Amino acid sequence: MSGRALLERDMVSNAKKKMDKCQDPVEKLRLQCLARGSAGIKGLGRAFRIMDDNGSRSLDMEEFSKGLHDYGVVMDNDEVETVFKLFDKDGNGNINFEEFLMALRPPMSETRKRVISDAFSKLDKTGDGVVTIADLRGTYNPKSHQKYQNGEWNEDQVFKHFLDNFDSPNNKDGKVTSEEFLNYYSGVSASIDNDGYFVVMMKNEWKL
Repeated sequence: MSGRALLERDMVSNAKKKMDKCQDPVEKLRLQCLARGSAGIKGLGRAFRIMDDNGSRSLDMEEFSKGLHDYGVVMDNDEVETVFKLFDKDGNGNINFEEFLMALRPPMSETRKRVISDAFSKLDKTGDGVVTIADLRGTYNPKSHQKYQNGEWNEDQVFKHFLDNFDSPNNKDGKVTSEEFLNYYSGVSASIDNDGYFVVMMKNEWKL
């Protein structure tokens, strides 16, 4: 199991342990996302986008509540209303769900954000803000993957599996944006207390 996979396992385990004792509705929602893995917040974002029929990138209370329910979040009506009102800053009855998802992301220091950005930039060879299989050629070596070595997968299958790590389980589109990459590592970051250790881990993993 890779270092990243071990950290993710620890993050999921820690989130599940904390959920039962958590009283703060926002933290409770964050923990439920993290308990689904590092792509959990992105998955919630997809549930919100499905609710956003008119493409306004905002949700009213009913849409917000339905999005949480459809994603399987367990919160009572009072908790949902508390979270919604907290993020409906101008009191107009709508929240911008992109801003909400950013706020839901576990907090990180600028040091951590910077090394995550450096790793993404190394992967994003074209500099267009999206990492695809084409970007990975020459950057990520698939030949060390066990399934490539035993002939079960070809290079493209290894690349796709790699990209799937950062994607929502329900929406694997073969592309990773800088925001998705940051969301993923914010989840991993949640299980690491020390900035220095996190930076070393990222530099070793991405050969920065």
